Amino acid sequence: MTLPSSDTPLYNHPLPDIENWLRSHGGEQDSKELHYWRIENPNWTADLWLEVDQITVRYIGAATHGQDIQRSFKYSLSRQDLEAAIFGGP
Repeated sequence: MTLPSSDTPLYNHPLPDIENWLRSHGGEQDSKELHYWRIENPNWTADLWLEVDQITVRYIGAATHGQDIQRSFKYSLSRQDLEAAIFGGP
């Protein structure tokens, strides 16, 4: 997999490259809802949706009292920035 440079906005990445990037970080794509992904890290679990104009991430049970934390990130951010924001955890 050859991705554009890490400082390239995610909207300039072809969808198959974005999917491979998510897989390389342990993401598992839902077989029925292809825009939905599950990412499991030793310290956290997250649901991720590839939406029309942004990526939405919900960290499961990550907040005080076991509440979820949800964040959204525009595709105009670079892959490097999104990688730090998403995979750095809640």
